[in-house]
Amino acid sequence: MSPLEPFGARLRTAMDERGPLCVGIDPHASLLADWGLNDDIAGLERFSRTVVEALADRVAVLKPQSAFFERFGSRGIAVLEKSVEEARAAGALVVMDAKRGDIGSTMAAYAESFLRKDSPLFSDALTVSPYLGYGSLAPAIALARESGAGLFVLALTSNPEGGEVQHAVRADGRNVGATMLAHLAAENAGEEPLGSFGAVVGATLGDLSSYDLAVNGPILAPGIGAQGATPADLPGVFGTVLRNVVPNVSRGVLRHGPDVGALQAASDRFAEEIRVAFATV
Repeated sequence: MSPLEPFGARLRTAMDERGPLCVGIDPHASLLADWGLNDDIAGLERFSRTVVEALADRVAVLKPQSAFFERFGSRGIAVLEKSVEEARAAGALVVMDAKRGDIGSTMAAYAESFLRKDSPLFSDALTVSPYLGYGSLAPAIALARESGAGLFVLALTSNPEGGEVQHAVRADGRNVGATMLAHLAAENAGEEPLGSFGAVVGATLGDLSSYDLAVNGPILAPGIGAQGATPADLPGVFGTVLRNVVPNVSRGVLRHGPDVGALQAASDRFAEEIRVAFATV
């Protein structure tokens, strides 16, 4: 099976054509209830199908949160497989938000689940945790390169607890989050138009000018909407790398369901606010 064009190149094209917005598919129990759906397989399937139907042909990226499907067992995974397949068929890139991280053969198995092209859960990119050491990601990096997929590595996350690890200072004086960014810059060196190995950096973190965010890869920016950040905050957080930022909105869009038109309108509003914010730099 021939590899795809590298994820970074495909993402650059999608962002240029559709704008950079990423919308999460997060079918947690409270959202299902808000939609008038039961917290069961039928509700999960209706929720996921509606989001894909509404948005997969208009946004650059859809990001299903694997945990909300896994909690239903094998039937939930079947819904996730279908959602990934239909979203990609409609032209959206799929970032699987699974935050996998382990070592050796276990990390390789996680990579095969989401990054092997003939896997039922094959996604364009996968979120991963490097906190068993960046080198533990080697099996995922190798398979992503082979298949034309990408990774988003947790670097400076939007949750307040993240600083406990990510701001810890190493013996060389650089903190852990900055170290992850440096690894990604090396991974993406020389790639054009954009490397395939991105960072997760929270949009809620304020001025990050003390960090070198120029990793030559995409930056997935959660925290917009329910967590308090707005599209207008993005230039101040990301500065000169703004063009490579993929702003992520979940509840801010999803709460407008189950009406397809309302979901599309909410997505379009965020997309326009992002376009205006990016135009200021």
